[in-house]
Amino acid sequence: MDSENILIDSKYEYYEHALDSMNEGVIMVNSRAEVIFINKAARQILQIEAIDYVGKKVVDVVPNTRLQNVVESKKPEIDQIQNIGKTKIITSRIPLLDDQGNLKGAIAVFRDITEIQRMAEEVTDLRRIRLMLEKIIESTDDAISVADKDGRVVMVNREYTKLTGFNEEEVIGKPATIDIAEGESVHMMVAKEKKPILGHRLKVGPMKKDVIVDVTPLFVDDKFVGSVGVIHDVSKILSLSRELEEANRMLRRLKAKYTFDDIIGNGRAMQIAITQAKKVAPTKATVLLRGESGTGKELFAHAIHNASDRRNNPFVSVNCAALPEGILESELFGYEEGAFTGARKGGRIGLLEEADGGTLFLDEIGKMELTVQSKFLRFLQEMEITKLGSSKTKHLDVRIISATNIDLEEMVKTGKFIPDLYYRINVVPIYIPPLRERAEDIEPLVKYIIRKLNQEYGRAVTGISNDALRVIKSLSWPGNVRELENFIARAMINMDISEREIKLSSLPPYSGTYKGPKHEGLKKSLAAYEKSLIEEALKANNGNRKETAKSLGISLRTLFYKMEQYQLK
Repeated sequence: MDSENILIDSKYEYYEHALDSMNEGVIMVNSRAEVIFINKAARQILQIEAIDYVGKKVVDVVPNTRLQNVVESKKPEIDQIQNIGKTKIITSRIPLLDDQGNLKGAIAVFRDITEIQRMAEEVTDLRRIRLMLEKIIESTDDAISVADKDGRVVMVNREYTKLTGFNEEEVIGKPATIDIAEGESVHMMVAKEKKPILGHRLKVGPMKKDVIVDVTPLFVDDKFVGSVGVIHDVSKILSLSRELEEANRMLRRLKAKYTFDDIIGNGRAMQIAITQAKKVAPTKATVLLRGESGTGKELFAHAIHNASDRRNNPFVSVNCAALPEGILESELFGYEEGAFTGARKGGRIGLLEEADGGTLFLDEIGKMELTVQSKFLRFLQEMEITKLGSSKTKHLDVRIISATNIDLEEMVKTGKFIPDLYYRINVVPIYIPPLRERAEDIEPLVKYIIRKLNQEYGRAVTGISNDALRVIKSLSWPGNVRELENFIARAMINMDISEREIKLSSLPPYSGTYKGPKHEGLKKSLAAYEKSLIEEALKANNGNRKETAKSLGISLRTLFYKMEQYQLK
């Protein structure tokens, strides 16, 4: 008898060890739903402490169990999902019956599927993202092909089929050379060089259609995984170019793109300029923007127009220095058919007429020829134009914003600029400071330029190192913001495609030779400029000091002090 008990005990111990070695949780109860056994995995999943639970009701040990329901119904519950706190399990509960169908108890076998479900959700999300990307690629009007790291095609869209003649089944899994009639596969070239290749000409498909291809490498965790190509139909581009050629002149000039929000400048000198511009914007006053080349005079002109009640009307821009001698007059005033040799059939309306109701921006007005100055002065006096080859006049409503980077006062003295025209355009002068006078703006400007060039170059540069920024701040920038932008552009071109930060090593050699003015020289220059502003304001207001102070945005007391300081009457 003792040997039989020992054998039973050893078998029970053997089964207990076997069940404890399982990854699945196991709970066994008798016919009264009292716990007989809970294995190690179950205790860990359910966070049951090692206490004496044998003989207790299973609902007292595992509050949300359904084993007692299986005991009562004698029906199994297979692969049921159940939440145990933050843990999710899948469980099967099975009644234990003898040969006669009498209930002996029940067993629950379950597994923690929290991590498995999380992974399944991630896979589902990835599938959803892939489907979304496929929909995006399909919805674009450009022909797109995607290749893996070995240059084999993995994805194409409907526009690709239209352009090349190859359908998806014919190219997927094949080398990217399959659709090329003449030329080298750009996907293969990018796979070798790991750099973007833009504007590559070749011919594709059985019809040898002429295309331009842009291909960009794809990197994941700095590892090359493939490339994406956009294929442009040259015939469509040429057709669009022809259609846009005539409209380009209008579209290029008839919309102001920038507002005061686009002007980056927190320094005192720049804030003075912005404040002056904002004050004059709602008026009809003629504005003269003064400053060195590259300081942002055209940006200010756009912003002034967009802050005025003319914002929905044309904004016409012309660079007086960019047009050949003798052309500016016909461009400004227009001409009738046959007005001169080479005149366009049907004639052409001038820029002033295009700007009717809006704003005309004359950049580098100091380069305007004397003969044109004279005719333009008459327009400002009468607000009427006469086309070349015509005797008819037309009244216009145009606001004039001019800009110059040269000394107009000296030009007036030497007879190169008509004095009356100078006074007409110099009603509200606004001085835009050079970059060397606003060092505090360099960092935000650099960040803005990086974002802008990321869009233009298809890059993903996130910032600039402190060392590189320190060097940039130490330079003089005679070309101002325009020069700074060109400098950052060259730095980004020097970077490897996988780099995300402009480092000192990426900066190109700096050729600027400008040496900034000494402190005293700057102080005198600012004083002279301030004096001229007050003189011009007094003249514009017929000596009325109250109105002068108001137009300058200063107190009357400050005006008196300044007049005394500069010995003005």
